[in-house]
Amino acid sequence: MPNLSRIGVTSDTHGDVSAWEKALELWGPVDLILHAGDVLYHGPRNPLVAEYRPPKLAERINASSVPLLIARGNCDAEVDQMVLEWPLQSPLVLLQTPFLRLIAVHGHGMDKGAMAGLARRYRADVLVCGHTHVPLLEEVDGILLFNPGSPSLPKGKEGPTVGLIEGRTVTLKALSNGETLGRVELPVG
Repeated sequence: MPNLSRIGVTSDTHGDVSAWEKALELWGPVDLILHAGDVLYHGPRNPLVAEYRPPKLAERINASSVPLLIARGNCDAEVDQMVLEWPLQSPLVLLQTPFLRLIAVHGHGMDKGAMAGLARRYRADVLVCGHTHVPLLEEVDGILLFNPGSPSLPKGKEGPTVGLIEGRTVTLKALSNGETLGRVELPVG
């Protein structure tokens, strides 16, 4: 089992193969990729991105030599699971590393209090979510809420973003240039 010291974090790729490939390049070698949902389909309220190629993105994800954990998003359907070889887990993904415990959900229909409560229930240090396409790195009731934003359909002023977790450090990064936009180092114990 890998030590899970470097975890690439993303959400809301919405079928954008170019955004996926840029995220892989930005992260460099990682032990695991954690995706907070809305993997392939663009959704009826979102525009099509230039590199909207769900079959190609599914192919790239399936070919990943790095393990993936994916929380099912509100735009992920049974047909998506038919083309993805990694399971779309619902309603949540729970992950224990040597450094911290993570829980991932897509986050639709949940406010910050509900997410923090869910994380407390499972004794998680960090709750990773998506859905809003807006990055979030905020402590709520002793739980770090982390939304990596979206690498393909950003709605925040930061533009396309992804996350990286290294040990107990959670970082939000700009996809365009790798700039660190936010960082939280979780205390030990």
